[in-house]
Amino acid sequence: MSFFVRDSLVFVIREVSPPTAADLEAARRVIADHLEPTPTVTLDLHGRRVYAKLEGLQPTGAFKIRGGLAAIAAVRKSDGTSAVITSSAGNHGLGIAHASSILGVRATVVVPANASPAKVKKLKSYDIELIQHGQSYDDAQAHALELAAARSIHYISPFNDTHVIAGQATVFDEMLEQRPDVEHLAISVGGGGLISGFLMSREAHGRTDVRVTGVQPERSSAMYHVLRGTPMNEVVHYPTVADGLAGGGDEGAATNRLIEENNVPLVLISEKHIRSAVREALEYHGILLEGSASASYAAIAKNYVTDEVSQMGFVACGRNISHELILEILNEPLL
Repeated sequence: MSFFVRDSLVFVIREVSPPTAADLEAARRVIADHLEPTPTVTLDLHGRRVYAKLEGLQPTGAFKIRGGLAAIAAVRKSDGTSAVITSSAGNHGLGIAHASSILGVRATVVVPANASPAKVKKLKSYDIELIQHGQSYDDAQAHALELAAARSIHYISPFNDTHVIAGQATVFDEMLEQRPDVEHLAISVGGGGLISGFLMSREAHGRTDVRVTGVQPERSSAMYHVLRGTPMNEVVHYPTVADGLAGGGDEGAATNRLIEENNVPLVLISEKHIRSAVREALEYHGILLEGSASASYAAIAKNYVTDEVSQMGFVACGRNISHELILEILNEPLL
């Protein structure tokens, strides 16, 4: 275990390993016990057939319930704990809250004070300890780690966690079965838990032929810059409608290593195209996407990913967007 400092906050670098075959199988079992598979549908994106995995249909409105279930089940099995704590921009916190209610584990969720109102409203409906702290995900994570140490309870990272990654892999277990002809996926990237889950599922299924491009918002793209040599504490973040992708990652995270070792290309999406994709998906396809999900939609629809010959797909990873923001975006022009 080692440490680094970012914006005067001290972070612990936790040694996290990628999930083993046994970890992946354990995640599949607990998720099969508690969740229905989500559908993969075919959309017409400007004359092109594209597959969309509808993770917004999860009970929490986002894919992160998968990682929450897998991680809490693993913690409970390993040490019989009755309490966990996490930090989140919102969707992971909802996943932990829902999983804790199913599995009978007390949960504390720390989110920034400026977290999405839609996600905070949903979090307040759960029987959890909800703490709003600081003005960024980094602030929330530092506070959650301090509380975890003070209370001697298990901290579950939204992305840098073996079992969270294993849980997210089940998105692609389903997708590869539902649409075995998919050849190239665009996957939204914040800390990298979802795309790392894809890499583990692809390997487990012997589908290394399926290519992947990671997608980040221009205004908050830590992974993109860190993998090009920028120190994490020098990455500058700006507000983005893709709030679930915002903020820094962890130095030395397992997700960073998996993305780097697999030579995953990353593209940066403009804010105007992310916002326009929210409107287009709703008006043209009847699919509600939060900003994090519409980043991948935009990557394909606006030709940030320029693969014109492969069967493309993306994960519509969440729908937790406030009514006020939807109305604001619906009054903006389509691009």
